[in-house]
Amino acid sequence: MVVAEEALRELARELRADESVITPYVVDPDSLEPSLGLLAAAGPRAAGDPGEYALLIETIREGYLLHYGRARVIGGADEDLVLLSGDYLYARGLERLAALGDLEAVRELSDLISLSAQLHAEGREGANELWLASVTAITAGPDDSHREAKLALRRSDGHAPASLWEAALSSAGVAGIRERLERAAEAIGFQAHSELPPERG
Repeated sequence: MVVAEEALRELARELRADESVITPYVVDPDSLEPSLGLLAAAGPRAAGDPGEYALLIETIREGYLLHYGRARVIGGADEDLVLLSGDYLYARGLERLAALGDLEAVRELSDLISLSAQLHAEGREGANELWLASVTAITAGPDDSHREAKLALRRSDGHAPASLWEAALSSAGVAGIRERLERAAEAIGFQAHSELPPERG
C-alpha cells in the first residue's frame, strides 16, 4: 500500500521499474512534498485508499508539469520525449483512478486536463485555482458552484478562477481539510485573496 507522504518517491520508483523510454530520465524528488496528493488523500472520498489517491494525483500533476512547467521526477529528456512522457503520465493516472472505480473523479480529472490545455493555449490565468478546486472536488465531492465555475472557465469568463477558488474554500471547510488546502495552495505558488470560511463539524 502506498503511503501518501511518499507519493512522489513511489512514482519515481515505479517509473524506474517500468524500464520504458522514460526510465533513464527518472530523477529523485528528494524532499519535495506531494502537496496536491496530500490534499487528495485528506478528504472523505479518498478514505478507502488515501495513498493511491495521492499517487494518482501526483502522477497527473507530473504529466501537467511536463507539458507546462518544471517536472519533479523526469529530467534531461528532449522536448518530444517530455511531451510524450506527459501524455503517458496523464493516461497512467487516469487508469489508476478508473481501477478504483471512481468514475466521478475520472470525469473531474479529465476536465482538469482539458481545461488546463485550454488555459495554456489561450494564455489565460487560472491554472492554480483549477488544480486546487479540482483536487478538492475529487476528495471532498463536487458541488454546483464548482461545476458552474468550470463551465464559466471553459467560456473564458474572467471571474471563473475566483469562483473556482471560492468553491474549493467552501468544500474544504465542510470536509474539514482547509489547512491542507492552504498548504497545497502555498506549495504551488498560489496566494489566496479571500478568507477561508469556518470549518463545520
